[in-house]
Amino acid sequence: MADLDVLDTAILAALQVDARRTNRDVAAAVGVAPTTALDRTRALRDRGVITGARLEVDLAALGRPMQALVAIRIRPPTRVNIERFRGWAAALPETVGVFVTSGAEDFLLHLAVPDTDALYAFVVDRLTSRPEVSDVRTSVVYEHLRSNVLPPARGRSPRS
Repeated sequence: MADLDVLDTAILAALQVDARRTNRDVAAAVGVAPTTALDRTRALRDRGVITGARLEVDLAALGRPMQALVAIRIRPPTRVNIERFRGWAAALPETVGVFVTSGAEDFLLHLAVPDTDALYAFVVDRLTSRPEVSDVRTSVVYEHLRSNVLPPARGRSPRS
C-alpha cells in the first residue's frame, strides 16, 4: 500500500470529485500553495497512485438507462475459455465493466442497455448462445452510486 499522508489523501479526494479541476482549484480545496499541490499530484502519478482520469457519462442520455449486473459461470473453466469470454465481453457496446471473480460465478458483467427487451435479448440471445457459458443470473440495477476510494490518512496535516 502506498504511504499517503493527509495532504495526498485530500488531493486524491479533490481530484476524484472532478479530475478536470485546475491545479489552482485543487490547491485552494486542500489549503496549500499551487506549487505544493502540483508537486504532490505529480508525485502521486510518479508513484503509480494516480493512473489516469476517466470521463463519466450519463448512460440515460446515451439511450442506455437500464443497468444490470449479470453473473456468469463458464464451463469448463479453462484459461482459454475464460480469456476468450473476457475479451468478447469487454468489447461489447453494452458492457460498462467486466469483473473476473472467484466463487460461484466466474464473471460479473455490468451492462447498460436501452430497456428490458434489450436486456432480455442480450442475455437470452447473446450470452446463452456462447458454448462456454453454463449459467447466467441477472440483477437489474435500480441505482448506481459511485464512491471515492481513499486510503486511511496518516502523517502530516494538509498545510504541510
